[in-house]
Amino acid sequence: MSKSKIVEIEKLAEILEKEKRKGRKIVQCHGCFDLLHPGHIKHFEAARKMGDILVVTLTPDRYVNKGPGRPVYNERLRAETISSIGVVDYVAINKWPDAEKTIKLLKPSYYVKGQEYKSREDDITGKIYDEEAAVKSVGGEMRFTEEVTFTSTGLINQFFQVLSNEADGYLKQFRAGHTMEEVSEAIDRLGDMQVLVAGDIIIDDYTFCKAMGMTIKSPIISARELRTERYAGGVLAVANHVSNFVKKVHLVATWGGEPEILGFIKSSISPNVELHLIENRDAPTVVKRRFIEQFNNQKMLEISKIKDDYISSGPEAKVMAAIIKLAPKCDATLVADFGHGFITPKIVKTLGSLKNFVAVNVQTNSANYGFNMVTKYSGPDYLCLDERELRLPLNDRFSPVEDCINRISKATKCGSINVTLGKSGSLYYCKGKFNFVPVFSSDVVDSVGAGDAVFSITALLAAKNVDPSVIPFIGNCVGGLKVRILGNKDSVHKVNLMKFMGGLLK
Repeated sequence: MSKSKIVEIEKLAEILEKEKRKGRKIVQCHGCFDLLHPGHIKHFEAARKMGDILVVTLTPDRYVNKGPGRPVYNERLRAETISSIGVVDYVAINKWPDAEKTIKLLKPSYYVKGQEYKSREDDITGKIYDEEAAVKSVGGEMRFTEEVTFTSTGLINQFFQVLSNEADGYLKQFRAGHTMEEVSEAIDRLGDMQVLVAGDIIIDDYTFCKAMGMTIKSPIISARELRTERYAGGVLAVANHVSNFVKKVHLVATWGGEPEILGFIKSSISPNVELHLIENRDAPTVVKRRFIEQFNNQKMLEISKIKDDYISSGPEAKVMAAIIKLAPKCDATLVADFGHGFITPKIVKTLGSLKNFVAVNVQTNSANYGFNMVTKYSGPDYLCLDERELRLPLNDRFSPVEDCINRISKATKCGSINVTLGKSGSLYYCKGKFNFVPVFSSDVVDSVGAGDAVFSITALLAAKNVDPSVIPFIGNCVGGLKVRILGNKDSVHKVNLMKFMGGLLK
């Protein structure tokens, strides 16, 4: 009987339209409801008294951003659990990341939230205002229940072991010294910034395949091509991440003159990113094509379209002129050095002459292994590297990471360095002190671009002189969100980051 209450959301809209014609009042509650508790029951009972039919809509699994290991229960189990509650008439799993489209589709008479949302300014996501506007647009009203308040996230953090012992111990200490309000304020401080971003453009083509097995005559994997999706990678991804947190981004980069590439760049970049693209016809825009087994998103092969050389002198001069012109207008300059020819020795020198805050991310990959070293920079204000990129310039595989950071700090004259350590977490060095933060998420969909995302946000925080113990915490939260995204299909958004951090700090 309870399962019959679970309906597709479009079908539910049809059912409710008929009920409204009969003069019945529709009440809608919406949320994740990951761990059903007495507070939810009281909330549903109070909401049901406001009308004739109570509808509960659920956030789908793919849009739950409340921290690692969430949701604990999948969307189907959550729906079945809520449908077993007597006062609930219908349950539907939402199709969108938030409730706005759902409200407009279902057109409830009352959209009901718990009392913790009554002070709208306390909602860290700010979505409460959008939901209220949506319900008013369909002639409805937002109401609040006054029942006892629990939180699923708080109960899960207290009684469920969703994190490693190391991460759990770290968070207990972090919560003792920092509040969500403090962390939110650090993020909000970025909102008035103008940022210059420069680096290599990379176009990521993900070709999804179905493996069919080995060919008969040769030991080669045979696969059937299904579809190709194109994502904005390299410095484009960095610019998009940054754009979600600041007022304006100025992007300086070169491209190969291909009309279709230019069209894609313009369509995939955020509205508050101003493009300063310099044409370099001597080399194609870098395109990396990855062949993916669709069943588990396993990468099978990567083929790169790339010219392994520096950009020509003409475009180089235009790049330097653009950087010199734009940097004084900006609070920070972020350099995404993927080692594909954009960052020449002369451009490195130009970057070293800038007076504003300069942050650098130098990447090692299969095309530049052993050649793209962070030690070519002198005097940057912030560096973000992974452990391999830290050790390669030192030719040192085994010394403690702390020793390597100290040596790179001296070699580059940089006093603020963040080193990502993969599954081990990250180590942030600033003002002679080290802050270690364990990893928060083991749910890895794709690690491509995670370092770019961490660099993008931590560099902004460093530019704003945020507490050195807070920067790596936020950075690991950014990384935890990014590894759930396939490639650079999407960027890290402020609202999702706030939800993720809020889930950890409750």
